[in-house]
Amino acid sequence: MAKHTGVAPFASPVIRYLMGRRVRLRKLTDYETAFQCAGGAGILREEVWVDEEGRAIRYNLAFLLPHLSRVDKGRVLGFDNAHGIHERHFMGKAEPVEFKSYAATASRFYREVETIRRSYES
Repeated sequence: MAKHTGVAPFASPVIRYLMGRRVRLRKLTDYETAFQCAGGAGILREEVWVDEEGRAIRYNLAFLLPHLSRVDKGRVLGFDNAHGIHERHFMGKAEPVEFKSYAATASRFYREVETIRRSYES
C-alpha cells in the first residue's frame, strides 16, 4: 500500500525570496508511504525543496495516524519550516526548534517516529 512519487526533477520551480534575494526552488523529494501501525494505517510523508545549489530550503516531515487522532489532520508528529520558522509539531501543538541541518532534522524525526511506533506496539 505504499505510494512513492519519488524525486521530482522536472517539477515547476517555485520563486521564493530569502534574505532579500530571489531564489528558485525545486521540489526534490515528494514521498509518502502507508503501513500498518497501532491498529490502522500509519502514513509517513517527506517533502523537500532545494535551491539552485542543492541546499534544503523548505521541508515538511509528517507522521500521521488519522485513525487515532483527528487533531491536525491526524498528524501525530511533524517537522517543517512552512511559516518561516523551524517547528516541531506533536499532537496538535507546535514549538520552535533549533535547526542545524535538514539531515539532522530528518534523523531526529525518524528516531522519534520509531519511538512512537514502539509505544503503540507494547
